[in-house]
Amino acid sequence: MITLLPLAGLWFLMWAAVAYGYWQGLLLAVPAAGFLVRLFMIQHDCGHGSFFASRHANHWLGRAIGVLTLTPYDFWRHTHALHHAGSGNLDRDDLGGIDTLSVREFRALSPGQQLRYRLYRHPLVLFGLGPAYLFIVHNRLPLGFMRAGWMPWLSTQGTNVAIIASAGLAIWCMGLVPFLLVQVPITLIAATFGVWLFYVQHQFENTYWERNENWRFHDSALHGSSHYDLPLVLRWFTANIGVHHVHHLCSRVPSYRLAEVLRDHPELRAISRVTLGQSLRCVRLVLWDEQQRRLVSFRAARALTYGTAATPRGEIVSTMTR
Repeated sequence: MITLLPLAGLWFLMWAAVAYGYWQGLLLAVPAAGFLVRLFMIQHDCGHGSFFASRHANHWLGRAIGVLTLTPYDFWRHTHALHHAGSGNLDRDDLGGIDTLSVREFRALSPGQQLRYRLYRHPLVLFGLGPAYLFIVHNRLPLGFMRAGWMPWLSTQGTNVAIIASAGLAIWCMGLVPFLLVQVPITLIAATFGVWLFYVQHQFENTYWERNENWRFHDSALHGSSHYDLPLVLRWFTANIGVHHVHHLCSRVPSYRLAEVLRDHPELRAISRVTLGQSLRCVRLVLWDEQQRRLVSFRAARALTYGTAATPRGEIVSTMTR
């Protein structure tokens, strides 16, 4: 309730402001988006079975929140579990993650494919168009799992029906234009915040990636997920999920207990630590250098001397051609 009620209050204040000064009321979209991000973090904990002791309580709260976050809970929970199982493994697709090529893989692409990857990794796409596409379009169909049985379809279409019903009721009560003027900016800002948060949790210079034969779960958890050390207010809005290395190490620890883990185990504080200022510099890191074992920029990659090689992860190249 400490998350949902303030979100509802800000939503109705923005609606009231539509008639008296929308641009002033638009400022309220920023804190409202913060509360929506926090709701997603609660949904995230439900997906890991860590918010409640009851499995059914976790699932039904997660499904209900999914209507507000535009995220089909059961489908997302499945793909997110695959992300946890293979994060940092260069030979596995990181479902639900951000596509990242090694320097060799990038050099093996055709010029057209390289341009597509450059556009994909551009900040305006990754944190502008990308979040809008992900939450408004991509989440409406079980893309990548179209033939995986009934679960992805039931989850996505059930969520879609609930979204249409709730949005339809709101539009009936207040009108289409006021509804869009309130809901769209909150959704887009929250989506951008969410994608940025996920990005920094795994895309930092000294992150961890290994080929399958050398990949280790605990090393990937501690060194391939960051400790995003945020200011106190941002820690609250993100439900401490910035302590992401501990979360990947033991996902059954609820987000509201992650700060206690750092308090009880201070040796974990410095591992994979990224500050808010340092995170802004992570945007230019786009390729994995397997020799130096770090993420590098396109400019730094051009200075590297080793050549291309056939990649065991051939699916990546084919992905860039779709």
